[in-house]
Amino acid sequence: MAENNPRDWHERLSKALWADRTSKKTSIGTTPFALTYGHDAVLPVEINIQSLRLEKQPDMDDEAYIGSMIKELEELSPIQAKALNHLMIGKQAVARAYNKRVRGKTFEEGELVWRAVLPLGAHVSGFGKWSPTWEGPFLVNRILGKGAYLLQDRDGTPHHHPINGQWLKKFIPSLWEMTGIDLSND
Repeated sequence: MAENNPRDWHERLSKALWADRTSKKTSIGTTPFALTYGHDAVLPVEINIQSLRLEKQPDMDDEAYIGSMIKELEELSPIQAKALNHLMIGKQAVARAYNKRVRGKTFEEGELVWRAVLPLGAHVSGFGKWSPTWEGPFLVNRILGKGAYLLQDRDGTPHHHPINGQWLKKFIPSLWEMTGIDLSND
């Protein structure tokens, strides 16, 4: 609608949104309006041209009208459950697609790890663009769960702030460390 009417799209937007909200979606089998308010919307066309649904309504007494509304609410519950199931299935499909490429990192207590220099891209004075991106090694002091770890220095000084496992990587000793040469910054 916006492409066909570029100058008055703002006037047509409310009509397009109303049409979208009141049309049945094939994935859930009902309208978003009905899921929100518990019954289908009365379209302006139904008011101008008396529809069967509106013709029956004035003949109803209060009890019959309340009964029909309760019946609609009872029918809505399975529809809402079906819509929720469709939503959950869609989210699970997205999670499966995302998790195909994600490799989780896990570390054990006492394991040596490198820690990313945070914030990323920070430069150490004197090194310029040759600044290290990883620092350490550190020992994993405690596993906190959900990918969070507490670290400690190699001399046993614990760190007080936990760090997410995405900012850690396993320490693989190099040839220098195997020979016993001390590379500490002290």
